[in-house]
Amino acid sequence: MKSEKISIKWKIFIYLLSFLGILLILLWLFQTVYLDKFYKRIKEKELKNATDNILSVINDEDLETAINTIADRYDICVLIADADGNTICSAETTTGCTIHKMRQNDLKNIYLRAVENGGKLEEKIKNFEKPDMMPAGGIKQDVNDNEERPTDIENIDKYDKLPNMPNENESESIIKVRVVETQSGETYVVFLNSVITPVGATVHTLRVQLIYISGIMILLSLLIALIISKRVSKSIIRINDSAKELAKGNFDVEFDGKDYKEITELSETLNHTAKELSKSDVLQKELLANVSHDLRTPLTMITAYSEVMRDLPGENTPENVQVIIDETKRLTFLVNDLLDMSKIQAGVTTLETKEYDLTESINAAIERHSKLLEPYGYKVIFKYDRHVLVEADEFKIYQVIYNLIGNAVNYTGEDKKVIIKQIVENGNVRIQVIDSGEGIPKDKLENVWDRYYKIDKEHKRAIMGSGLGLSIVQNILKLHNAKYGVESEEGVGSTFWFELPVTSEVNADDNNIEA
Repeated sequence: MKSEKISIKWKIFIYLLSFLGILLILLWLFQTVYLDKFYKRIKEKELKNATDNILSVINDEDLETAINTIADRYDICVLIADADGNTICSAETTTGCTIHKMRQNDLKNIYLRAVENGGKLEEKIKNFEKPDMMPAGGIKQDVNDNEERPTDIENIDKYDKLPNMPNENESESIIKVRVVETQSGETYVVFLNSVITPVGATVHTLRVQLIYISGIMILLSLLIALIISKRVSKSIIRINDSAKELAKGNFDVEFDGKDYKEITELSETLNHTAKELSKSDVLQKELLANVSHDLRTPLTMITAYSEVMRDLPGENTPENVQVIIDETKRLTFLVNDLLDMSKIQAGVTTLETKEYDLTESINAAIERHSKLLEPYGYKVIFKYDRHVLVEADEFKIYQVIYNLIGNAVNYTGEDKKVIIKQIVENGNVRIQVIDSGEGIPKDKLENVWDRYYKIDKEHKRAIMGSGLGLSIVQNILKLHNAKYGVESEEGVGSTFWFELPVTSEVNADDNNIEA
């Protein structure tokens, strides 16, 4: 069924374009819609800082220089007058500044208003851009100095406004007034004026630039989004294609995504997974072949001996009957081991732990083996110096010992001898099962726990057991959280061992049991 989900390449492309869209929207909002508000806040903050700086230098000897420096830094107009409105010093950075157009009487009236307001006054006013009043002859007209001018700050600029001046040229200014006492006892009135709305030409320029910038950003982002989305998704798409091959059963597929750290780690994990699946597939096929072989051989023998006993007079002998019984037991062992393995791997096996005599349990396993091994001349020697009690599942640990002995019997040398050692040390008991076989190469020691694993890859019919014994041993010991392992030297033999905590010890009369 075809997936309806969008490709990762196009998802990344859409995410990048969405991010660009958000950036452009924010840029347009801040540069157009909210430009006036931001500009006002910044200018009002600068005006406050300028006021504080001026008040801090009000007693300087070179006040004129200090005022000009502050006015240039903050792009404001400053005028300092006395209580009668006489100008002491000033700095004009803007042509047509409101406070510099005021006359002495205006300044004095504002001072009086500031005094009534606690020595502070702050008001916003509207300014209008207008050309100088020029007659047709080209001589500049002067405003009548004797004409009465308004003293209300809100009306000062309205007085200077030319008739029929368009409202779109209107801007907003703020005037701050502070009344201070100098160290010499004089009263100074500090006037500050700053335009707090952007100039119309500046706003228009910003908007034109923004249009060009937006167009360039859109084109570049489309190109970058395509490149990034293609590069990021390339490895993922390649890994996905390899994964599809793996799903088809091609375990030789190679995952080679190495562009990024996460992709590299994913590739390594999938390569390891492919190897493990390949190994599992091989083991599964070997298991099927080996189980089929182990089932077919006893079934063939049972059928053959039964037919001989039926068809030939005098062949109904105890020996032939014993062969049928032995092959039936072999089938029983195989089926039981397969069932045990299935239960353990399915996680349905539970432990029924109790305290019991481990040494006695090993003796029982040896006695059981003695009856099976007697016809073949094998010997099992158990060396111990005391009886030990452990807390474990008696039946499953017995199964471990039984399978380890069976494995040792199958692979021991020409002396046909298997040695079991019980070593008690540091509160633990270690059980060692030693054979004198050909040994196992060091690079293959980890594989001996796999089902039906053979060093020489040649399936041989075991003298006893099903070939699943070591795999069952490993799983049972894992359930007990027990330590276990194998030590081997080629040409000398192998030693399989496991350890369990000892709960108590009992002295023994005999230290060797031989079967």
